[in-house]
Amino acid sequence: MIALTRMRLAGFLRGGRVLAPLITGLVLLGILHGGGRSSAAPAYGYSAVALFPVFAWLAKVVLDTEPDVQRRLARIAVGPARELVAGALAAATAGLVLGMAAIVAPLLLGAVRGPEPGSAEPSMAAGVGLGVLAHVLSLTAGVALGALASRAVTRTIRNGVTVLVTGAVLGVVLGLQGSVAPWLVPPVMATARALARAPLPSAGTFWLLSAWAWGWAAAGLGAYGWLRQGRS
Repeated sequence: MIALTRMRLAGFLRGGRVLAPLITGLVLLGILHGGGRSSAAPAYGYSAVALFPVFAWLAKVVLDTEPDVQRRLARIAVGPARELVAGALAAATAGLVLGMAAIVAPLLLGAVRGPEPGSAEPSMAAGVGLGVLAHVLSLTAGVALGALASRAVTRTIRNGVTVLVTGAVLGVVLGLQGSVAPWLVPPVMATARALARAPLPSAGTFWLLSAWAWGWAAAGLGAYGWLRQGRS
């Protein structure tokens, strides 16, 4: 399974398909952090929201890189479950590189700061730690959305782009405060709102957000595996 994951990543990198989503992600980070210094926690929270569709795009491109016949042969060789996990690991690894850049770059450029004197803002360490969590949750959900938009499920470019764009837009719209159905989408917006609060919510809130994101991703990847059975 590790060899299959490495093979998929190698094909993704050699084909140059990484450039478009990577450049888009870096441009978004430049726009977000180019307006001056901000408290670390909210800055990272909204960075995770902005990168959610990019993580999904990366995942889709990674999963679409492998030819259909080669994917079918891999399923026969290692089994459907291991082949699915190898694809998800490859997509997550590609997104992890961008996620690490999203955490490290603002620190190196001085775009994030600690609390203002006398404010209830979280410390720099707490902000960075929660920023890492926010990006992990966004990446997890993005991999699931990208898998659902992949060619193995949607069959055509048009359908795949439609699923990707619709999922990304709904992730924001249904994630807004006061939404009628926030549970239908991953909690990327809810996490950003939690990080923007001063003082921060309790640890239980972040445990709940994590369970929500991982549950949504598990359901998405489960649907991806089920839909592929008759289509790939």
